[in-house]
Amino acid sequence: MLAAFFSLPQLPLRAITRNIVRNMSGVQAPKHPKFISVEGADIYSRSKSDGIRFRFVSYNILAQVYVKSSFFPHSPSSCLRWKARSQAILAVLKSLEADFLCLQEVDEYDSFYKGNLERCGYSSLYIQRSGQKRDGCGIFFKHENAELIIEDRIEYNDLVNSIQDDDCSCEKKSENVVTSASHDVESNKGSSPKTTLADRGDPNDPRVRLKRDCVGIMAAFRFKKPFHHVVIVANTHLYWDPEWADVKLAQAKYLLSRLARFKTLVSEKFECTPSILLAGDFNSTPGDKVYQYLISGKSSSGFSPECLEELPLPLSSVYATTLGREPSFTNFTPGFTGTLDYIFFSPSDSIRPISFLELPESECPEVIGGLPNFSYPSDHLPIGADFDITME
Repeated sequence: MLAAFFSLPQLPLRAITRNIVRNMSGVQAPKHPKFISVEGADIYSRSKSDGIRFRFVSYNILAQVYVKSSFFPHSPSSCLRWKARSQAILAVLKSLEADFLCLQEVDEYDSFYKGNLERCGYSSLYIQRSGQKRDGCGIFFKHENAELIIEDRIEYNDLVNSIQDDDCSCEKKSENVVTSASHDVESNKGSSPKTTLADRGDPNDPRVRLKRDCVGIMAAFRFKKPFHHVVIVANTHLYWDPEWADVKLAQAKYLLSRLARFKTLVSEKFECTPSILLAGDFNSTPGDKVYQYLISGKSSSGFSPECLEELPLPLSSVYATTLGREPSFTNFTPGFTGTLDYIFFSPSDSIRPISFLELPESECPEVIGGLPNFSYPSDHLPIGADFDITME
């Protein structure tokens, strides 16, 4: 052992000491997950394809405004500091090498993410939450691969206007939207920092219930090589409270209504048949009413946005399609472990997911004890897939 020490290259004593301290501290680099092909093999490089192949990732990165030791007592305090966490998140985003990044809880957009990801070849779109909320949703895209052609933004507070402007039958619908939340769960981090009882107002007033300051963003992009094809990318973050499942369902209905109209607009304006990719933190677990609505477009109860007929917009979940099930969890804290994040796509003969981003199991040493930690800088996990589009 002593001989081995003296055989090492002669480093300054300060450097040796620093390395020893680093090793003793147990600090780890952030985990860089791999993409697994549908056939089960690791995808280390993109194989050649006659079609359009692109990589799509969704990630709730945990807004720094919500990061307090009291909210995450299980997390090492040093991994919660912005300087360390921001660099860890950036390292993860770079390692994923995605063509599209749909990020939720982005609260340092202008000061950090926009510029740093621009240097990595990304252009971006961003919408901040309504009211006094500091975080929002962003779509970052590799402009060398995809050209932005049109965008639109969703503010779910607009649901309040639909109640005020529509007739009383619509308001009666909205007053009856309270549904059982027994199957809805959410991470405990949302219960304290994001909303308090005082913020909610009168829970019997539908206008109060629907004013939750949540947002979404959607845009159409054109691929030019090896042939022209348009994809619509939508990113959102629905309301968190498990006891307000009716609000989440109303938001999901408004989301699909807006997305369906956007698809019609894009189809007519650009004379194309666009593919649809919808991602985000839906704060809803597999099988609950929001999830069932998103994959079916049908709901037997709840408020119908603007009293319009619901437009059919069939969607499939990437992980349910490729794995046959949703992940065991995408959010992991001592108070809650479950799946809240999804990527949906419009199934057709021309587009198919050919890989999925691996997620750890609950027994994995890097997640035991809960997130965030040094391996995973957010309490959520990134999810993703490679897609292949063939010419119709």
